[in-house]
Amino acid sequence: MPGKILVVGFGPGSIKHFTERAREAIQESDCIIGYKTYVDLVLDVVTHQEIISTGMAEEVSRAQAAVKLAESGRTVAVISSGDAGVYGMAGLVYEVLIEQGWTEKDGIEVEVIPGISAINSCASLLGAPVMHDACTISLSDHLTPWDIIAKRIEAAASADFVIAIYNPKSGRRTRQIVEARNILLQYRSPRTPVGLVKSAYRDRQQVIITTIEDMLDHDIGMLTTIVIGNSTTFLYDNKMITPRGYQRKYTLNAEKQALRPHERLRPENEPWALHGGKEDVESPLDMAMQAVAKLDEKKGVAVLTYQHARTQVESIFELAVSPGVANKKFTPDQLILLAEIAGEKGSIEYTPHHQIVLRIPSSQPEAISRRLREAGFLLSPIGDVLTVKACDFCDGEKKDGIPFAEEIQRRFGGIEMPKELMLGFNGCAMACYGAVKEDIGIVFRRGKFDLFLGAKTVGRTAQAGQPVAEGIEPDKLVPIIEAIIHEYKEKGYPNERFHKFFKRVKTVQGYQYQDETPKVLVEAAPCGD
Repeated sequence: MPGKILVVGFGPGSIKHFTERAREAIQESDCIIGYKTYVDLVLDVVTHQEIISTGMAEEVSRAQAAVKLAESGRTVAVISSGDAGVYGMAGLVYEVLIEQGWTEKDGIEVEVIPGISAINSCASLLGAPVMHDACTISLSDHLTPWDIIAKRIEAAASADFVIAIYNPKSGRRTRQIVEARNILLQYRSPRTPVGLVKSAYRDRQQVIITTIEDMLDHDIGMLTTIVIGNSTTFLYDNKMITPRGYQRKYTLNAEKQALRPHERLRPENEPWALHGGKEDVESPLDMAMQAVAKLDEKKGVAVLTYQHARTQVESIFELAVSPGVANKKFTPDQLILLAEIAGEKGSIEYTPHHQIVLRIPSSQPEAISRRLREAGFLLSPIGDVLTVKACDFCDGEKKDGIPFAEEIQRRFGGIEMPKELMLGFNGCAMACYGAVKEDIGIVFRRGKFDLFLGAKTVGRTAQAGQPVAEGIEPDKLVPIIEAIIHEYKEKGYPNERFHKFFKRVKTVQGYQYQDETPKVLVEAAPCGD
């Protein structure tokens, strides 16, 4: 009977960080094959197993030996530190098997047991540096040409990835880390935080936080993993923190988010926030941090205040702007302001929702919002929120419906929903702006309102919303809309569009769903062959 190969990733090295399956795999094996340093790290869980240890750079021979032993009927544990699938033995074992014509159905059974990779174990010792998009790059050119490695470093640096560098330096490989640093400095500030972690969770663990500018002044070897921060990574109390972007949309020191995201950007609505509600008044937090700093100064401890940390946090601030609910005309000054705020690094995107989306690298979203609001813009969050799409009311001539559209925007615009929710509002029965084609459609007609629900805007079975009510009295409109929005928010599944929700629950606020999906026969692929 054929044996089995267990490719085991046992994590950083501490027994505490072995997974239960990694322990079981080692204990159920007949023999263990691994690099000598790795074998020494698993001896505490070894019982009766035969141990086959080899030196560095003998990975192929280890994989070949494991295959031969498994073919003889033995269960073999091939061990790797970290995760066996990240610069470990998993891929090489498969490659050796494939060369011999192995198939999963008829060949030796192979199981890969995941472990904690160095990017994760080292990040935990540094703080939270890998909270946003990250990548790993090995500087070893033993198997990969250096010009390819250099291109990957440049691509990751220019794309603002957090970068974990494996195998940075050895006794004979000394120039690669120097060249990597030079590439990084073309795209990152010299003061970008860098973490150097040697032997994470092992007896000789060493953790150093430095910068790209000074990183080469420290001891770096094969057991070191280097974590390079991105443009938003900052230091606080000797910890590397890479913001995910929550500070753009949420009040981080409040359990309940009482205001909509675009309202939370207003200083007057945030007396509890870090800015204290007014720019010219020192916030309670700043005063508290100053007091703590004075206390720690007496102990000879340097303290980075939150104010200092906050000025270093730059993330992509996203929001939608429009001239107003009914107004569709931008002034030249407004367009100039948009270009000025976006600058060279930001982006301006026109959308079909009567809005322009701004994406701006900034550490001061409040200041940007204030300038836009002072210029007469209506600001809205983007994402899975409610968006009001109103017509221009015949350039304001048919004005009777405008107050209702503005009230709906004021009360419900920007509320977080299970999925993006579009509310269309037309000021006359012509409905030329397509309100009936939105999730919720409102049409003003003869002093009252008609209501449409559940339009499906895309796909071969696209359809308008169902007319569910006619002649709604003006004083009833907003409460009805509020109830529909609330029910969808409370009962909708995450990522479930409103038309699917309406079809699933059958009834929303007493309005019955009717399946009016068109019967369409498509003989060819919609987008061609």
